[in-house]
Amino acid sequence: MQQQMNNSQMNQSNHILQQPPTMVSSKDLLYLTDMMSWNLNATKKAHFFANQCNIPEIKTVLEQVCQMHQKHYQKILQHTTGQQNGMLQ
Repeated sequence: MQQQMNNSQMNQSNHILQQPPTMVSSKDLLYLTDMMSWNLNATKKAHFFANQCNIPEIKTVLEQVCQMHQKHYQKILQHTTGQQNGMLQ
């Protein structure tokens, strides 16, 4: 019985959606907001440390980290904005 529950839980956790859902729950929206905050914070920190760094190789990597988190932030923002617009129509 326990193994059956574990197998069904594993199948559910391995399920990958091919498309985003048409509606996002309030809990999911809060999590997306948290992810945006984490990425914005990481962007700011990487930018700050890149400006403080005197070693060119490390400065370059920190700038790349900054750009990566900024792209993630923008991507999440696009998804949430599109989702909110979809719910209003």
